[in-house]
Parts: sequence; C-alpha cells; structure tokens
Amino acid sequence: MLISSSQVFAAPVEIKFSHVVAENTPKGQMALKFKELVEQRLPNEYQVNVFPNSQLFGDNNEVAALLLNDVQFVAPSLSKFERYTKKLQIFDLPFLFSDMEAVNRFQQGESGQKLLGSMKRKGIVGLGYLHNGMKQLSASSPLLLPTDASGKKFRIMASDVLAAQFQAVDAIPVKKPFSEVFTLLQTRAIDGQENTWSNIYSKKFYEVQSYITESNHGVLDYMVVTSNTFWKSLPADKRAIIKTALDEAVAYGNEIAAAKVNKDKETIVASKRSEIIQLSPEQRQQWVTAMKPVWSQFEAKIGKNLIQAAEASNKQ
Repeated sequence: MLISSSQVFAAPVEIKFSHVVAENTPKGQMALKFKELVEQRLPNEYQVNVFPNSQLFGDNNEVAALLLNDVQFVAPSLSKFERYTKKLQIFDLPFLFSDMEAVNRFQQGESGQKLLGSMKRKGIVGLGYLHNGMKQLSASSPLLLPTDASGKKFRIMASDVLAAQFQAVDAIPVKKPFSEVFTLLQTRAIDGQENTWSNIYSKKFYEVQSYITESNHGVLDYMVVTSNTFWKSLPADKRAIIKTALDEAVAYGNEIAAAKVNKDKETIVASKRSEIIQLSPEQRQQWVTAMKPVWSQFEAKIGKNLIQAAEASNKQ
C-alpha cells in the first residue's frame, strides 16, 4: 500500500530537562508543569522528558552536559555558574538579602535581568529565576553563635564564596554533590550543611541532623538555562511558545516555593526528629558580623555597583 506524504509524521523533537532534586520540590514541580504546557501547546511536535534526582547528571556536571547538548534544559543553583561568570556570586554572599521579597525585587529589576544574559559568551542562555528559599544551617550539635561552627565540617556547593563564608567562622567547607549529602550526614562524615526548608524536608536531612538553626543567612535560588546553540535552533514561533510555557512554569514553581516554606518547616517541627533553634537578634548579629567581611573579599569580582543594587532591594 502506498502512504501519502500527508500521512507520514515526524517524531516529536525531544527536549530533556535534567535536575538534581526530588519531584515534590518547587523545581521538580516547575519542570513537570513545563512539560505539561509545552506538550499541550505543541502536541506531537515537542516532547519534554524530565529527569529528576540526578538520574542523568549530578549538580557538578549538568551545565557541561547542557553545552554538549546531552540535555536541553537545566536549572542549577546560582552557585553552579561560578566558572562561567563571577557576577552571579552575588547570590552566595551571606546576609545580603533580608528576605525572599528583597531577592525577587532584585532579580526582577534591571540589574537582576541583566544577569540572565551574563553567560551568553559562554554559550549559556538564562531564561528565568526559580525560587527555593532562604537557607538554614543544620548540624549534629547546636549552632547559636559563630564559635559553635568552629572546626566543624559543612557540605557546600562548589562555590568559592560559600567556602569563604564558612571559613569566616573557622568551619571547614567540604564541596560535595547534592546527591551525596544525606549519606555524608548519616555517616557523620560531615557535621552539617546549609539548605532551604524545602530541600531539608524533601531529602530527609532533618532525620539525620539533630539541630536546625533558622538563620536565613543566604538564598538558594536557581536559574533555568538552555544552550545558545539549542535555543537558536528552534524556529522563532516555536521558541516564543516554549519561552511563554517556561515563564508560566517558573511562576507556578515560585508559588509552590512560597507555600512550601512554612509547610515543610512545620512538618519538620512536628516530626520531632530535629530541634529548631531560633536566634535572638544579638546572636544573629554575631553571625552577620562574622560573615559580612566576605562581601569585600569578592567585591572586585562581582562588582560594587551590583552589590549596592542588591542591598537597595532590602529598603523598598
């Protein structure tokens, strides 16, 4: 039998979205919403396959995989872009942002939007910011003052700023992949880590950490990126549809992130597996005083004007 050309359909273009966290996190839900929207609006043309929990690549090599076109979308934490631009180190500076509202004001403002294009020369296109939340400190012993961290090992992402942050309180930063953190904590190979309520809950860190200090000392956000090569390869009309779908998915993920902050914290408290430590204003100020010199240490690389713009976001 002869088959007419109108009956022959090309297979949909596969878009791989790789990330390193659980599906029940804001990032995981954002990626699934992106898949839903793209396949709904471009049926039989594009198929989005989401790979959570480091199924394809860990957080230390997912950007390299993107540049090799082994995946088309990733959403690493902002710390992961250090080798591609020093400007994004601003998000790792301790105690820079007062809350997530300040973070959002900065990211959506002129300076924050310019940062999305800061890696174009390296072949990376920033498409949007995804929130996770403010970071807390967890440890196997109470952390009330900076001196309590002295000599203890804390897992960090591969970030020079985060290394300097813990060195400022005489702690020992240990750069390890996110996928290894639970085991490192469980076996006491490290003493603690920093993370958001969402990640502490979804990865069950609270089950192997006796204490969590509500420090809100930093922000853990992500940037959704693709490669310049892949992005330019898309027909302009399809690219516009995919970008709109991503914008809506990111907004959806950010709504979940905001709602999960208190919910996940309350679940951890109810479990009674980990004691939540509330710092007094005086105690918190000691942490600020100890860590704030990190700002000047990286000011030349990040840019003084950029840091000032971030500080200004706290005052609105």
